[in-house]
Amino acid sequence: MVGLSPGLAKGAGRGNMVLMESGAREVKAGFGAGALGAGLARLGTMVLDQLYPPCCAGCGVPLMGDDGLCARCFVALRPITAPYCPVLGLPFEVDLGAEARSAEALADPPPFERARAAVQYGEVAGTLVSRLKYGDRPELARLCARLMVGAGADFWADKPVLVPVPLHASRLRFRRYNQSMLLAREIAHLAGLRVDPHLVRRKRRTRQQVGLSEDGRARNVQGAFEAHPQLLERLRGSRVVLVDDVYTTGATVKAATRALRKAGVTQVDVLTFARVVIGQDVTI
Repeated sequence: MVGLSPGLAKGAGRGNMVLMESGAREVKAGFGAGALGAGLARLGTMVLDQLYPPCCAGCGVPLMGDDGLCARCFVALRPITAPYCPVLGLPFEVDLGAEARSAEALADPPPFERARAAVQYGEVAGTLVSRLKYGDRPELARLCARLMVGAGADFWADKPVLVPVPLHASRLRFRRYNQSMLLAREIAHLAGLRVDPHLVRRKRRTRQQVGLSEDGRARNVQGAFEAHPQLLERLRGSRVVLVDDVYTTGATVKAATRALRKAGVTQVDVLTFARVVIGQDVTI
């Protein structure tokens, strides 16, 4: 089995097992922060690994290393690499040249400048996103963010400010965390960037996008966002990179981008973990 990185979550479970695993993760984190020393911390982690063996974040099979993906799930991820549309990041089957644009980008130019995603949406990517968003697995943000840092490599030279796509306050209270915020924080840590979660706010509660048509998604989030009144002062001339988990039709990031542009931001890019390719069905 192949583990991608240390410090990610244990395998999926149900009922009391989920609570036990959650408690195990908290205990492991506590060992590292205590005053017992590095040796005792390692010993504590080894003991807990025997009680709660590390498992694949995708399918739940046991792993030799701590927290990652098994070889089968890792191979099933489909990274988005060049050649791709320079605007929307949609993969091309053949290299059409640096200035080639996808039909989607030509037919409906987005309000942002560039969109990039780490992987194509598929079974494994969908499982990771679903568990991150709805499965109380916030630690999976670390795995996703490591892949996203590479996908957004063209953005980092300008030292942009990362802005997570916000949840409405009522949904945040229910879910307890914003998965986009977790992703942005992990990316910022890895790339040495700044996160400002207050630059854009979801002022209106919207229904979930799941099951809506492309037009329905656009109408659902139209006018749902507003920018911070001191937006430009907080940015201090920096570019903005909007961070989200999945790019489906782009309705959400487009609406957030329009709110930023209305407030005076001129340079906005988008970075997501997964990207739905035209023709795919998505349930997230």
